Amino acid sequence: MTDITTRAVPHTTPQSTYGLAELDKETRMGGAGTETTAREIRRIDLSDFEARKAEITEELWAAATDIGFFQLVNHGIDQALVDGAFTNAEGFFALPEVHKARHGLKKGLNSGWESMTQVRPSVGTPDQKESYQVTRPHMEGLWPDDDLPEFRPRALDFEAHCREVAMRVLSCFADKLGFADDFFTRAHNPQSAHYQSTLRMLHYFAIPEDAQLDPDVWRAGAHTDFDCLTLLFQRDGQGGLQVCPGNEAEAQEWTPVVPSADTITCNIGDMLMRWSDDRLPSNFHRVKSPGPGEDRGARYSIAFFAQADRDVVIEGPDGRYRPITAEQYIQQRIAANFAR
Repeated sequence: MTDITTRAVPHTTPQSTYGLAELDKETRMGGAGTETTAREIRRIDLSDFEARKAEITEELWAAATDIGFFQLVNHGIDQALVDGAFTNAEGFFALPEVHKARHGLKKGLNSGWESMTQVRPSVGTPDQKESYQVTRPHMEGLWPDDDLPEFRPRALDFEAHCREVAMRVLSCFADKLGFADDFFTRAHNPQSAHYQSTLRMLHYFAIPEDAQLDPDVWRAGAHTDFDCLTLLFQRDGQGGLQVCPGNEAEAQEWTPVVPSADTITCNIGDMLMRWSDDRLPSNFHRVKSPGPGEDRGARYSIAFFAQADRDVVIEGPDGRYRPITAEQYIQQRIAANFAR
């Protein structure tokens, strides 16, 4: 049984040593492709989790190994908490830009506010959005306490609930991979100074009715996530998320993910794909811009990225890839995705 090792890993040239194939694939995913509804995004019920864990584990594994995306229902996060998180997001993004800029992104620490700085290798143009990241150990000077006094406690409470759900799901994957039940829980320790899981609030900009629609501009260009597991909260009617799994990536066939306020949409990230020796696929997804006749209003979503603590070594049970610390891995991905 594999343990979470926190040992030194040689720091050498990222691309030549670790060969981040994820980035190579991403550069080929910029086309418009086609849309299909043939794929099912499975809904998995987490109610009565402890008693039903074996059953839930099989359902999660089947969905994750098939498409890498699934939706959770009866997940245990009260709707009032979700609504409060969206109130936080809307309140922050409504602040004057000069106020938001006081809490600017610490790139290497993935904390704070940014606007249109994320450039996907797939398209080479900035995502049409702004975001605010909460990464617990690195928030000094970044909280908008003067403008929004309820923001900090509400965000931290919601982040804790997200982590709890994520660890439940990851414990199921740990069982299937032959790891200890609490393997991933110990690898994502919110009390550690090395904690780097992130709560991200997202605001995709409204598009004026008279603006020309550029087919080469995306609200979020095609990408894979570079964490272990992503939990995404969306609002009814604010669609645009599409997934392109497995062999469909070559043909670029995209399946829409219908948003629902009472579900959490989840996907496997590159870190877990590596940790599972590729048994769990991290698949491409994007957020398309509105087409002709579609709603051009603003879109909000909230994501929780379960990213292993910086000092944890990512090493799969079969040793398919060289060991790499979570810090090294995340830094390589951030460097490739944000404008300098």
